[in-house]
Amino acid sequence: QVQLVEAGGCLVQPGGSLRLSCTASISIFSRYVMGWYRQAPGKQRELVAHITNVGNTNYADSVKGRFTITRDNRKNTVYLQMNSLKPEDTAVYYCNAVPSKDDSWGQGTQVTVSS
Repeated sequence: QVQLVEAGGCLVQPGGSLRLSCTASISIFSRYVMGWYRQAPGKQRELVAHITNVGNTNYADSVKGRFTITRDNRKNTVYLQMNSLKPEDTAVYYCNAVPSKDDSWGQGTQVTVSS
């Protein structure tokens, strides 16, 4: 079982930037495709970005050009750089493997975009 701990969320103004991090508990993390998911109030959880174990990336249309996912396999950590944030980016952000592992969801980190 992989345990994942997300951090970096906070309240930010529209147009601002944040960097989220997610650290895995075990070294085999480097073998997985990893993704950042988010869940807004009243909505289903959605995958917004993912990165393969060799660094290939893909993004949801809603965040393309604004968000960047990276990973550091030596630190068992995946990052999400979020720029030009919009109120509709407000959500709890989670990381997990792609496809997700049901027993690995962490607590997530809250991102609120508001003036």
